Amino acid sequence: MEIRYELTEEDVVAFNVYHVKNSNIGRNSLRWQRLASPLIFLLFAYLLSIFTEIPAAPLLSTFTITAVIWVLFYPKYFYWHITRQVRKMLKEGKNEGLIGEHVLKMQKKGITDSTQNGETNVNWEAIKSFKEDIGHFYLYNSAISAYIIPKREVNADAVRNHLKKWLTL
Repeated sequence: MEIRYELTEEDVVAFNVYHVKNSNIGRNSLRWQRLASPLIFLLFAYLLSIFTEIPAAPLLSTFTITAVIWVLFYPKYFYWHITRQVRKMLKEGKNEGLIGEHVLKMQKKGITDSTQNGETNVNWEAIKSFKEDIGHFYLYNSAISAYIIPKREVNADAVRNHLKKWLTL
């Protein structure tokens, strides 16, 4: 099976957000940042009330409201920040082999990905996992990188069936 598709900056951003949302390290990082900061806010308010003449009740109520807002809205900021960082990194260097036209051939021996910069060949055994979200297929070839196939440019059912035929994950 041969598929042609255009990989965009949006596709790369979508992969990185998907990866962080679904990796243990990403989830733990979000959890710790989401919960540790409010505890620090409250500890700061408590210590401020002890070492200054500011009454504890207004300080604690203000910092409690801040902590609740943080817990509620921090995930949105977290994923926005990841998106921003990925976009910055993509603008930093040359990404011709990543962004642009891809021709992906899936054969008995494995995958061949051709771009304007060259060609990579991977045996099926090198594919660590197969994941998908609403807009993409991800063929992980390591813990942090994957072949990204946007569903908008392929017959998703045909690609999914073909991949399941070859992958033994």
